[in-house]
Amino acid sequence: MDQLLQYSSHHGVAAAAVVITALAVLFYELRLRLQNAAAVAPQEAIRLMNQGATVLDIRTPQAYAEGHINGARHFEVEKITAAVDALKRYKERPLIVYCDRGTIAPSAVRTLARQGFTKVFNLRGGLAAWRAENLPLARG
Repeated sequence: MDQLLQYSSHHGVAAAAVVITALAVLFYELRLRLQNAAAVAPQEAIRLMNQGATVLDIRTPQAYAEGHINGARHFEVEKITAAVDALKRYKERPLIVYCDRGTIAPSAVRTLARQGFTKVFNLRGGLAAWRAENLPLARG
């Protein structure tokens, strides 16, 4: 321990760089875990849907028309905050949000969680993960 203290006193910049790097890694890992805590895999999403979960597709209207999860309601991501009143009746029910690749939906999930939604989840991997498991899509 004395050698570590002696080294850090002689090489302050290197020691500070190590501490800053460790904090950055810790912050990144915690952020990633928080995002994944509210994420569900496609098979888990199916289980939640069978229990009455509502599914929100936050992709573009064109992408929604080309193929979406059966029973999904379309909401544009920009209107999620304004749509909280329309979604009020789903506050206590499971709510699954998805986008194309699972990159935009986590921010929508956080927005809904801040608005009081208690069971809101992101589809991990988005519709790409759904397709990768050869699960069915509805059109139109």
